Amino acid sequence: MSTPEFDLAFDPAYGRAVPTAPGVERMTVNNPSAFTFHGTNSYIVGGSSVAVIDPGPENDAHFAALMTALKGREVTHIFVSHTHRDHSPLARRLKEATGALTVGEGPHRAARPLHEGEINPFAESSDTGFLPDITLADGESVSGDGWQLTALLTPGHTANHTCFALEGSGIVFSADHVMAWATTIVAPPDGSMADYMASLDRLLARDDRLFFPGHGGPVMEPAAFMRGLRTHRRMRERAVLERIRAGDRFIPDMVKAIYRETDPRLHGAAALSVLAHLEDLVEKGQVETDGPPALFGAYRPA
Repeated sequence: MSTPEFDLAFDPAYGRAVPTAPGVERMTVNNPSAFTFHGTNSYIVGGSSVAVIDPGPENDAHFAALMTALKGREVTHIFVSHTHRDHSPLARRLKEATGALTVGEGPHRAARPLHEGEINPFAESSDTGFLPDITLADGESVSGDGWQLTALLTPGHTANHTCFALEGSGIVFSADHVMAWATTIVAPPDGSMADYMASLDRLLARDDRLFFPGHGGPVMEPAAFMRGLRTHRRMRERAVLERIRAGDRFIPDMVKAIYRETDPRLHGAAALSVLAHLEDLVEKGQVETDGPPALFGAYRPA
């Protein structure tokens, strides 16, 4: 696969727990948008004693549906892949209702320090109040009744982004790192393109058979799909370099040329993705700018 073939076929089945694999159910929040597709996926893992992965945003209907699906079952752990507000805030209410322990890599933070005068455009969409009861390092696991989930640290989309491998199944809950319906937003200062690419390579070194993402349907052939994602990102990097060599100096001009077929509603996110590539290219010495790379900075070939 040279570039990823995206799969837009997905039935969110709002309010219902949908079996997706033995001992795994998916529940999708009714919070569709250009960034969340049909909504955020929560997962229930286990049988009589379960873990919930990414309970989602503060949403009364989704909380009620989760509690109905969990009735008669003990919830021991609540795993959070990362601290964007469409994934983690409901963990607090679910913890209060069930007494479960929250699990994650750590609190929200940017991938790098903010530059002087820089404003984080994702500050309002970040759940800065989440602090896990159990902090997992890379490769550490938490076990329950018939399940074991292992943390695979995958920074890139956010600094604290984590995928969870369901041991003995070949299944990885890939959250927002790898999704079948679209590429992942990698936007500074929360995100880092260098980190994202390294995290892709980290998952490619494994031999998993199925990914359950944070939005949309499963990734059926993860290795081939991730190779396509890697190729796509490298093509985007080359496109940014070509625009600079052709005389473009500013990100909005690059976005108009590179993303001319993309929904204009996503051009703001596209600009941040271009900035992420430029940060990486400046670090690698292929592009120059005055001062640190910035959204409204001027760029030139090195």
